[in-house]
Amino acid sequence: MNKTAKIKKNHQFIVFQKLVIVSVLIGFLSAFLGISLKKITEYYEEIFFHEVSVNPIFYIIFPVFGLSVIYFLRQYLFNKKENKGIKEVFESTKSTSKNLPSYKIPSHFINGLLTVAFGGSTGIEVSTVVATATIGSVAQQKENVFRKYKTELICAGVAAGVTALFSSPIAGILFALEVISRKVTRAFVISNIIAVSVAFGLLTILKEEPLFAVSITTWHLKAIPYFILLGILAGINSVYLTRCVLFFKSQFGRIDTHYYKILIGSVVLSVSLFIFPQLYGEGYHAIKGIVGNSAEITLTLTLAFTFVGVLLLKPIVTSITLASGGDGGVFAPSLFIGAFLGLLLASILNTFFQVHVLPVNFMIIGMAAVLSASIHAPFTAIFLVCGLTNDYTLFLPIMVVCLISKYTAKMIYPYTVYSYTPSLIK
Repeated sequence: MNKTAKIKKNHQFIVFQKLVIVSVLIGFLSAFLGISLKKITEYYEEIFFHEVSVNPIFYIIFPVFGLSVIYFLRQYLFNKKENKGIKEVFESTKSTSKNLPSYKIPSHFINGLLTVAFGGSTGIEVSTVVATATIGSVAQQKENVFRKYKTELICAGVAAGVTALFSSPIAGILFALEVISRKVTRAFVISNIIAVSVAFGLLTILKEEPLFAVSITTWHLKAIPYFILLGILAGINSVYLTRCVLFFKSQFGRIDTHYYKILIGSVVLSVSLFIFPQLYGEGYHAIKGIVGNSAEITLTLTLAFTFVGVLLLKPIVTSITLASGGDGGVFAPSLFIGAFLGLLLASILNTFFQVHVLPVNFMIIGMAAVLSASIHAPFTAIFLVCGLTNDYTLFLPIMVVCLISKYTAKMIYPYTVYSYTPSLIK
């Protein structure tokens, strides 16, 4: 081996070592941030939701207070910059000069927490994704050797953050690949596998339990036509969610005085939460409340009205939460809509057609299907929902339904809230 080749090989080995070390750090910091945000949000959301249940006056106070605090923090602490969600990550990965500023870490952490804890009808997933992407972005700025790995290190942060939230390393990597990177490189594989391994290791040490404790025993071939129907309905519902988010953001964007946005958003939130408390925060409490006893639920006129009301209102309330200054995205709303859509369809089939399908299966598959269609990432949705339940019994029907829902949504409306820009449609 000549001297030039030896120097080159040594340089490559040093770069590899540094990439491994920085990936470990990104994985740990991103996972720690994701787990911390999840735990703190769950803690305060539970306390505040109990308060509104006891004293309905808080339905009015909490939304306006939460959105107001977020606004003042943005004005006086976070450079007067609005959070754009995952689009900020896209802008950074597509530009060699544009990076995610470090203040995005506390900005999304605090604003995501305040939004959900005080009743904003969204989730902390997108807040976590942008904050952990910023960890990767900051890391790649520290050494010149990492500049060419900008996208890979941002994806490593995102993958570790998603792993921390949903206890699924595969979902973390697939989300980074399907939604952000869209290409596989050697550095992507190395950095992302290391980051999610560290994240999953931290989850194991902390003994994190699956978000939804469900017992899935089996599924039957006779249910396949109904699964297909669920996939089509999930695609339609996801388009409704996407169009709502885009419409209300556009309408609120025309309001010059930001406090008018807060007041309008708070009024809509307060009324909606008072009528349907299930819409409070990310809505996981509502899913947990019905997933355990879904088999015993009998469809009555009142219950049907509740389900339909929740499905119609959730996209609107989520959209207004985001448009009026809340921090979040469509992850948790998609899972919420999918669970209620699946339960409603199963209840209708069992009550009126006596087909005896398993409601819990429809809830789990519905969650994955709406998420798949909302973000156009079916494989992320498959492993994410399987990770949420720590059960792969439904893997095959989930895969089929996720693909059906995604392509149903794309046929109706080809954009997601991530891919749409006003210039695309004249």
